[in-house]
Amino acid sequence: MSVFGGYFWKCTAERAIKAFAQSLVALLSASSLGLLDVNWVATLSTAAMATLLSVLTSVAGTRIGPDNGPSYVATKPRDDVEPALAG
Repeated sequence: MSVFGGYFWKCTAERAIKAFAQSLVALLSASSLGLLDVNWVATLSTAAMATLLSVLTSVAGTRIGPDNGPSYVATKPRDDVEPALAG
């Protein structure tokens, strides 16, 4: 698989955005400071590091997982999901 394929980068971008948002929420909720008292440079820097690690993990997965995406495990296409689970 090539890491230059559109599907790979679409999935990787989705994972990276989720990693950024999740780490930002975790850092902000762990703080007992007000919105204006947050150390935004450190908080955003930490969230950016989580994003970079997510992208690197996806690239590393190209040698381990299935050939069409950044995941380490194969996933069923959406059409194959059983009706009871599709909700």
